[in-house]
Amino acid sequence: MFSTLGIFAQDRVKISNGILEGQTDPSGGHSFKGIPFAQPPVGDLRWRPPQPPKNWEGVRKANKFGPRAMQNPVFGDMAFRSDGMSEDCLYLNVWTPPDTGKKKLPVLVYFYGGGFVAGDGSEGRYDGESMAKKGIVSLTVNYRLGVFGFFSHPELTRESLQHASGNYGLLDQNAALLWVQKNIAAFGGDPKRVTIAGESAGSISVSAQMASPLSKGLFAGAIGESGSVLGALSAIPLAEAERMGVDFVAGLGRDGKTSLKDLRSISAEDLLKMAGKPGAPWFVPSVDGYFFPCEPWNIFATGDQAHVPLLAGANSEEMNAQMVLQGQKPTVENYRKALKRLYPEKENEVFKLYPASNEKEVLDAAQNLAGDRFIAYSAWKWMTLSTKTGRKPTYYYLYAHPRPATDSSKPNQNESRGAVHSAEIEYAMGNLDLNKTYPWTRDDYNVSALMQNYFVNFIKTGNPNGRGLPRWPKFERKQRLVIDVNTSAEKFTQDARYEFLDSYFMPKSALK
Repeated sequence: MFSTLGIFAQDRVKISNGILEGQTDPSGGHSFKGIPFAQPPVGDLRWRPPQPPKNWEGVRKANKFGPRAMQNPVFGDMAFRSDGMSEDCLYLNVWTPPDTGKKKLPVLVYFYGGGFVAGDGSEGRYDGESMAKKGIVSLTVNYRLGVFGFFSHPELTRESLQHASGNYGLLDQNAALLWVQKNIAAFGGDPKRVTIAGESAGSISVSAQMASPLSKGLFAGAIGESGSVLGALSAIPLAEAERMGVDFVAGLGRDGKTSLKDLRSISAEDLLKMAGKPGAPWFVPSVDGYFFPCEPWNIFATGDQAHVPLLAGANSEEMNAQMVLQGQKPTVENYRKALKRLYPEKENEVFKLYPASNEKEVLDAAQNLAGDRFIAYSAWKWMTLSTKTGRKPTYYYLYAHPRPATDSSKPNQNESRGAVHSAEIEYAMGNLDLNKTYPWTRDDYNVSALMQNYFVNFIKTGNPNGRGLPRWPKFERKQRLVIDVNTSAEKFTQDARYEFLDSYFMPKSALK
């Protein structure tokens, strides 16, 4: 018989849809890969909210990753272990500790990054085995991307019972969280102790799930690494999203009158090619009146988001200084010209917020401004509003540890000036050994152990602090933790520069 928690000999688990057979990992824990949490979103289910998965007979093998979502090869640092690529992509993966016993273990649900156009739960940097060794049931979740996940159109809105379209990728994540509530106890997890986490678009997703009334009560904590829906890939008005969809259809060369039936009959491969052509829109979340009942900015400003502990931050080099300097030498004169181009009539105000008096300071200032404009501002805005209205502890970080150069014999090769975007993932998840690109050093492993332990403590208790770790103060004290070889808290003094950026990021309809 199956135990009360579902764990059985030969890695078998009984969940609501049937019996799964996973595998034993080298650590002695168990993994169950390629579990369907929704029906394949194909055919008539393309551009519809995810539907509950169907039951199966007998034992379903769960020893390999499912297919990744349809996507073009946008980012060169993604190493997939998925079973190919398919529109049939709504699968999740579960890793459990060696001995779940009768414990109700904390749960981590991780959403991958990739700008809502790429990424997959099979990537090694997100692997859950290391977290499972720390006593956490760990999951990665697939969700629809690009035109498949965020396409909006007036006809889709009209046919919808919720009178909404777009946001299918976010609804996929919500469906996965509902699946967790229904099934995670079978893996030894506690549905009342779920923490959601993600990096970049995954972090934006975490903030989106916090904002949506559909996901309230489905998680107890949130971790965001670099980004939020408040300023990075922000949700646009539904009418604007629909216009983008109409323009996209018009660009298909089918006279702009293509029916939904016709659009759903286009092969996934052809649709992906069309969405990848120059000039095609970058589909993003929308304020659809359903997943987002109103602007996420307003939701956080008025305290209508999920009230859960939040740990979030950004990296020290989210974007390179040349994104501001545009190929010019880092002189003060060129820097000032760049500011004038970016902020006409306000360049002097920006210069005071991001000052520089020599070439090194220009590189530092331009790097900070570029990173803020790209994604760091949005992490700060999320943290600031959550601290003000969320009624739960918030913990803010700056991740500053650079990865080693890819060629140790040439120390300056590919050497960054800080921690670049996404650099912290393997450290936080304890997965340095799964990334063979870099010659990791003892310092790297020490930083990884420290950061992972902060995350583990937060997932288990809602507080990252623990024995042997530098003290991490709450952000309400206007302090953040700088994570590096020498990790310590510092007073946060950058509010003025982010408050200046408010006027460039906050929509006119958002509350001040």
